[in-house]
Amino acid sequence: MSTPVDRSALDTLFHQARTHSHWQDKPVTDDILQRLYELTRLGPTSANCSPARFVFVKSDAGKEALKPALSSGNIEKTMAAPVTVIVASDMAFYEKLPGLFPHADARSWFTGSESLARETAFRNSSLQAGYLVVAARSLGLDVGPMSGFDAEKINEVFFHGSDWQVNLLINIGYGDDSKLHGRLPRLDFDDACRFA
Repeated sequence: MSTPVDRSALDTLFHQARTHSHWQDKPVTDDILQRLYELTRLGPTSANCSPARFVFVKSDAGKEALKPALSSGNIEKTMAAPVTVIVASDMAFYEKLPGLFPHADARSWFTGSESLARETAFRNSSLQAGYLVVAARSLGLDVGPMSGFDAEKINEVFFHGSDWQVNLLINIGYGDDSKLHGRLPRLDFDDACRFA
């Protein structure tokens, strides 16, 4: 695993990749979504806790249920996207730890501290959302991650009575490159990094 990926892979994942808001009228199959999850789940999380849960909203009914929770700037692009992924955090992720992390009694690390469990769930599900973005690009898909939604509405409609809570949304499909904006500036190394 010490061989860097080639320039073409870096272009696909980073250099040429953009956040998409406009989509081709081309479906994303259930098969590719399953492949997407198979890649996403391989990324590391602390104690292999894997708290992210994913709802692939594809149907007209699902999109209509999601629509009232979206900010006005996110409605059109989300309704047009072939798939919108609700990335959620399972606040009871630790119940799966006996199987996911059998080396120690990791479940007990979280059952006594709701704040630690919530922090761990949020941090690691965010990390897994990042893996999903890179995995989607590696499969030839385009993505548009989003904030800009009413979390309470999404939780009520999609997760009522469960331990899942929305973290963020990611639109997925085949982007319309003709409607892309240029890449926005990024911070330089000296502005964002330091050595210690």
